[in-house]
Amino acid sequence: MYKNTFPKKRYNITLDFLNEVITKDAKILDLGVLNPFSEILRNEGYTTTNTTGEDLDIDTEAVKNNAYDVITAFEIFEHLVSPFNVLQDIKANKIVASVPLKLWFASAYQNKEDARDRHYHEFEDWQFDWLLEKAGWKIKKSVKFTNPVKKIGIRPILRRFTPRYYLIYAERVR
Repeated sequence: MYKNTFPKKRYNITLDFLNEVITKDAKILDLGVLNPFSEILRNEGYTTTNTTGEDLDIDTEAVKNNAYDVITAFEIFEHLVSPFNVLQDIKANKIVASVPLKLWFASAYQNKEDARDRHYHEFEDWQFDWLLEKAGWKIKKSVKFTNPVKKIGIRPILRRFTPRYYLIYAERVR
């Protein structure tokens, strides 16, 4: 387990899941710019390259590259207007991705100062499953997990019991 890293619980669950489904010799393209979790992947021995911040709704060239065995996308698809396009264009045969789940007691995340940092989608698990299936993927493993916060109130209590993230491993259907 990876210690002393925020958000520790999410990173630990994601790393454990990835270790179960992907070998360390796989070449990974991580969607999104360099971030704390991509550093964790490198420190754990994974060969990881990140995309450069291009708008994946418009420019999917990065995922059309055959040089990668696996695409990872951790909390990326909710920021895209149309995640279907990039999911369909991926050339790698494996994907590990996580998305925030829609919470009945909280509105979708919206950053009014940064248009790139908004959630166009917060999925229910079945919606993300359908999206992946329509784009040509078969889910082989999935897990949902909570994201408790250290605050007082009704919503923080609900976050202790209500799954916030959905993590999947899928393979391309040919």
